Amino acid sequence: MLKLTGRACLLLLLMTLITGILYSLTVTGLASVLFSRQAGGSLVYRDGRPVDSVLIGQNFIGPGYFHGRPSAAGRDGYDAAASSGSNLGPTSKKLSEDVAGEAARVRSENGLSKGSSVPGDMVTSLLDNYGNCCP
Repeated sequence: MLKLTGRACLLLLLMTLITGILYSLTVTGLASVLFSRQAGGSLVYRDGRPVDSVLIGQNFIGPGYFHGRPSAAGRDGYDAAASSGSNLGPTSKKLSEDVAGEAARVRSENGLSKGSSVPGDMVTSLLDNYGNCCP
């Protein structure tokens, strides 16, 4: 029994070394060599200083720009250091107000009537199970 337990512990340590340490170091090393820009976060530099990442949404506002999905990350909605959801549920008054405001903005920018349907992805990241969204 003791011999079997010893072998099991040895196998556990060996597999931990192989799959937990050696594999991780190998994949990280290969990614750093083969895809150094992507492995480093696809950073954008200005004056030699990292200012952004090409993987994170930008807050461009104006008729000439594509409007991305609203974001709850940070104060202006696009803070990479605070990227997360809003944690607002479907019964939240603030979420309802935010969605209604975004829907009104989309309607006015696109010349739509007040009752026109707006795609849910344009005004919120929270949809119900049926894809319904906007008031």
